[in-house]
Amino acid sequence: MPPATQQPPTTGHLHHPRDPRQTVCGLPADTITRWENEDPPRAERTCEDCLTLLPDAARPDDYTHPPGDATLLESLRRIVAARQHAKVDGVLVDLWSASATCAIWDHLTDEHRQRLLTLPSHELILRCVAIYTRVTGGGR
Repeated sequence: MPPATQQPPTTGHLHHPRDPRQTVCGLPADTITRWENEDPPRAERTCEDCLTLLPDAARPDDYTHPPGDATLLESLRRIVAARQHAKVDGVLVDLWSASATCAIWDHLTDEHRQRLLTLPSHELILRCVAIYTRVTGGGR
């Protein structure tokens, strides 16, 4: 008879301060078995990523863009120029992701750009990063 599998200890997660559908560490809220509800949360029972990302998650957005707003790329170019991560529509965008998105964007046709602009900003960035990874051979 196989040994019983041990369940990992349930770790408390923190609700994202501005998105109740996810935790601070990015896990979807419907997959969480236990929420940490003390304020401040106790470190020995709370997800380490939730604790370390909480200050950045709680800070206000640096840039806000509705889907279809082409000025998102200007904001990403400012991130690259400043060489500093920024918060775009509730999501932290690092320098590499902003740079890869701008590089792919510059090589797209207008038709493809318009299709990408229908997506929320974080989806647009993820798609461009995926394309960049495939093109540069990082996704082998």
